[in-house]
Amino acid sequence: MLSSPRKSKTSRRLTALALGLGLASAALGTAGPASEAPAPEHTAASTAVTTARYAGSAEDTSNTKAFFDAVLKSVAKKQAANPSLASVTVYYNASQAPSFRSQISSSASIWNSSVSNVKLQSTSSGADFSYYEGNDSRGSYASTNGHGGGYIFLDYAQNRQYDSIRVTAHETGHVLGLPDHYSGPCSELMSGGGPGTSCTNRYPNAAERSRVNQLWVNGLAKAIAKLNKTP
Repeated sequence: MLSSPRKSKTSRRLTALALGLGLASAALGTAGPASEAPAPEHTAASTAVTTARYAGSAEDTSNTKAFFDAVLKSVAKKQAANPSLASVTVYYNASQAPSFRSQISSSASIWNSSVSNVKLQSTSSGADFSYYEGNDSRGSYASTNGHGGGYIFLDYAQNRQYDSIRVTAHETGHVLGLPDHYSGPCSELMSGGGPGTSCTNRYPNAAERSRVNQLWVNGLAKAIAKLNKTP
């Protein structure tokens, strides 16, 4: 989640609660294939999704891992079914975020040029995760529904306030296994909104690139091994 340092965790939750009490939930589009997450519902009372929230908390670390694990499992199933595949590809569906099509494409290109052990590719069906757009007091975030599906939500207001490609690349970093780290410098992509609105860096630093490469070598191998042991 990319968040402004001026907005405290408590105030965000109170704002979200007030909005949730006054607004009905609304889906952002038709549901995708069974392997994809359903359209997110934006109410504070909803407990159906697990959201990557504020940096530095145990909750954030746990939720980011849950989202990464959901995507990893989806990719592992495809790799296990097609062991001859030469590369690891994570497929995303951007059809429910048409306003951000350019930013999503740029974000994928950034990550594809930054890491070697995993690639992002657009698809219209059978995606490992999806992008959605809309208004949410929490801003943009990565989430899992707890049932093997994941999605990234891109908030309109936040993407007008911050560099939109940085926001999208940051949230996509969660897909690849990286947690928020708002105390980091602008040169660190996962510092998100911590450095302020003037920060326009869109690229992961060396440590972030290395971490993603490690996660997709070791993590995927373990996920495939686990699937092969399942009756």
